[in-house]
Amino acid sequence: QVQLVESGGGLVQAGGSLRLSCAFSGRIFNMYYMAWFRQVPGKEREFVAGINRSALSTSYADSVKGRFTISRDNGKNLMYLQMNSLKLEDTAVYYCAARPYWRAEYDHWGQGTQVTVSS
Repeated sequence: QVQLVESGGGLVQAGGSLRLSCAFSGRIFNMYYMAWFRQVPGKEREFVAGINRSALSTSYADSVKGRFTISRDNGKNLMYLQMNSLKLEDTAVYYCAARPYWRAEYDHWGQGTQVTVSS
């Protein structure tokens, strides 16, 4: 059974940086596409960034392009989200997600980590 555990969230001032980590366990990490999503109360969960199995291909929501960087370390079963130039509107619960390469939908989720950006 896949388990995902996020860490690294917290309170940061606007313009600052945070790095989120996601620890993956239970299956073979490099068989999974990975992604970060985020959600604020009253809104749907939204895609932030995704990375393929080899880490050679990434994708980003327009709202975070140029500020956030997704990466993974297949040797350590870890995924990261480096968040720079944080804005108030980046405040959300951030979730790590995984899907095996044969599925189109993300079907494994972490518990989430809160990121709060203050003015």
